[in-house]
Amino acid sequence: MNLSLFASLRERLKSRRATLVAAYLKKPAVSLYLTRHADLVDGVLADICAGLALPDSFCLAAVGGYGRGELFPGSDVDLLLLLPKEPDAAQQATLENWVQACWDIGLEIGHSVRTVEACVAEAEADITVETNLLEARFLWGSQALFGQFESAFQARFDAQAFFDGKLAEQHARHARFDDSAYKLEPNLKDSPGGLRDLHTIHWLAQACGISGGWNGLACAGLLTQAEARRIAQAERSVAALRIHLHILARRRDDRLAFDYQTELAERLGLAATAHKRAGERLMQTYFRAAKLIQRANDILIQSLRVRLFPVNAPPQPIDADFQLRANLLEACDPELFERKPDALLRIFIVYAQHPLLAGFEPTTLRALWRGSLHIDAAFRANPVHCALFISLLRQPVGITRALRAMHRYGLLARYIPAFGRIVGQMQHDLFHIYTVDEHILMVLRNMRRFTVTALAHEFPLASQLIQSFDKPELLYLAALFHDIAKGRGGDHSELGLIDARRFCRRHGLDKADSELVAWLVGMHLVMSRTSQKEDTSDPDVIVAFAERVGDSRRLSALYLLTVADIRGTSPKVWNAWKGKLLEDLYHATQARLTGGDQAMANIAAKQAEARIKLALYGLPTAAADALWQHLDARYFVRYDVRDIAWQARMLWRRTHTSQAVVQARLSPVGEGIQVLVYTPDRPDLFARICGFFARIQYTILEAKIHTTRHGYALDSFQVMDLANRGIHYRDFLSYVEHELARDLDPARPILAAPRGRLSRHQRHHPYPATVRLEADAQGRGHMLTIICADRGGLLFAVAEVLMRHDVSVYAAKIDTLGERVEDTFLIRGEALLTPANRQSLETEISGVLK
Repeated sequence: MNLSLFASLRERLKSRRATLVAAYLKKPAVSLYLTRHADLVDGVLADICAGLALPDSFCLAAVGGYGRGELFPGSDVDLLLLLPKEPDAAQQATLENWVQACWDIGLEIGHSVRTVEACVAEAEADITVETNLLEARFLWGSQALFGQFESAFQARFDAQAFFDGKLAEQHARHARFDDSAYKLEPNLKDSPGGLRDLHTIHWLAQACGISGGWNGLACAGLLTQAEARRIAQAERSVAALRIHLHILARRRDDRLAFDYQTELAERLGLAATAHKRAGERLMQTYFRAAKLIQRANDILIQSLRVRLFPVNAPPQPIDADFQLRANLLEACDPELFERKPDALLRIFIVYAQHPLLAGFEPTTLRALWRGSLHIDAAFRANPVHCALFISLLRQPVGITRALRAMHRYGLLARYIPAFGRIVGQMQHDLFHIYTVDEHILMVLRNMRRFTVTALAHEFPLASQLIQSFDKPELLYLAALFHDIAKGRGGDHSELGLIDARRFCRRHGLDKADSELVAWLVGMHLVMSRTSQKEDTSDPDVIVAFAERVGDSRRLSALYLLTVADIRGTSPKVWNAWKGKLLEDLYHATQARLTGGDQAMANIAAKQAEARIKLALYGLPTAAADALWQHLDARYFVRYDVRDIAWQARMLWRRTHTSQAVVQARLSPVGEGIQVLVYTPDRPDLFARICGFFARIQYTILEAKIHTTRHGYALDSFQVMDLANRGIHYRDFLSYVEHELARDLDPARPILAAPRGRLSRHQRHHPYPATVRLEADAQGRGHMLTIICADRGGLLFAVAEVLMRHDVSVYAAKIDTLGERVEDTFLIRGEALLTPANRQSLETEISGVLK
């Protein structure tokens, strides 16, 4: 082995790679970089083979992406060493030296050493191997052997089996990413809409005998030259991002992680604007390219399928303009959308009406793509087109599927320009995991699920309300517009309200319906805020909310939109407790709007019902009086009958105990644990309880703090394990009762809760902390509101500050939205009486949130 030769090759590879990177950063040229990098490696490999005197009967071939003549900065160098026969001992030693030399020089190779027969056998067994070999390119050695390999490979190549296998592989790959291109940290290569979707098109085109890239597909009549240029531009855009990512990470890393987004944006010349971070602009650019790639993947794979699997059966007519061919929707006339622009909307109505359709025929898809350019201001103003869009929203089935198809193929953004502006727009609020457009369609899907009778068990109240709602299309319009003004600056609810009202009036809705949609858009955050931040057991809160709602129809519509919206943010945000809070607020407000009070709101009625429940446990009629004589009317207003009866049963013989009583049960709402704490009141109580739950990694969803007339704290907590550690709540009840009671012993020191770390998302997209302290509307105390990024031990840190200032908590709503918390505390204390003390408290709390 010539050591000086290999040292020279190592230096050549390193220096020329650095030169290529410097040239690319100075003047980015994607194709030039990829081909020159591949050429550089070609030359180095040839010199290694010559330097080690590999037998000239061997053949070295590039495969995979390297076989295409493309090599990204951090990509593996995929190689195939073809041998005429199995190697002898001397040849085996030479091959081992060759592999070692490649790595020593700096080539991260992925290699296989096979005979032609072994290649054919492996290709038969594994479609990934078959795909790699499909792109084999001769590098060095015996061209005759390479020719034998090509002949043998093509002789056994089954194009139809390969096509089916690659489609199954793509479906499985997309499923790994939840079939969404809109992840906050997408994989540039493998995510839906990534480069692998384009590679799949090329592989399937090769299976159909079409080569030459996008121009080859255009020459084959599957694309126009303009379409080919658009796809090529999207490919260059994503490839450029991948090159920059590899350079920045100094290794192969295809995940566009938060750590890199801001710096990549700066490298690409994307600066922050008044309403968008630089990283958000980068991601919106990527998502739009990914959307185009997805669209091209859909259209071209369908077109290639028709070529490879021709359908000879005659089409089945649907109406004068559309027909069914091989379970695909087809326009009878390829020029239909040119002759009848209204067909651009009618086709989606037909698509909704036929839920078993597998999709659109490829020629029709291409015509739709081109026809979308006809959707302009005049098209949108046409009353016929407006009526068709409203008709689509009134279809009994298929609305979500049709609107998703409109979005996927670019027509929804053309028809609603405001929607087009939020396509691919990220939301760094720590709880939305989807882009704005994807979230809106998720909310619409959730709203439609309420109408499905078979799914009524998921949300019984929502299903009941939507079945009796006279015009559900108004709810779908509210879903489409509720977040449509995000990213413009200002209050997106108010700006979206204006857009929604204008859209409804242009589409012929009467004034009452238009105002309902606009009102829902403007109010879409109010019900969740009221249920999760305010004390809804307070009659004044219900009165104020009912006055804002106005009538039962609006209340039902707002409840439906609120549930659909929360469920559309992230699977982690919705839980049974939020559902109960919303249902309780709905029922209390409905009772107020219909002119009466709920029966259970009457204290005497609640007490009578609770006594009946206690009797079922064999308790004497007067048992509850031992506790109730120490409670004021506010207690009975705040708690429901189940809680009143349970607490009386747990405490009727222990009303004057000197030891802390802790009782836990499975939460009646169906998720989590309800914990009762009863003990002589003292200032450190809330901090001790918060510290305990922080240490066991449970989150407090709600705290009801009540002080009895004889100086005892009667507190109730709803808690959940958000870490999802797989421990059933029932198995944890005794542990909570024993360990929390021990921690509440005043003789024991307060144990600190560990300070949790911020997630990567929070570090790279910091969410500003907000602390607001103001007198509550009823004048009983003050309301402390905290909005910030979540972390372990946060609630304990706040409770410690309140304890040091001798401030007591008498109610708390703890709302965790993904990685963000919005906590509200109703507090009292002498420290709140002067502006200076209130300012000091706010400042100290702000400090512990950092």
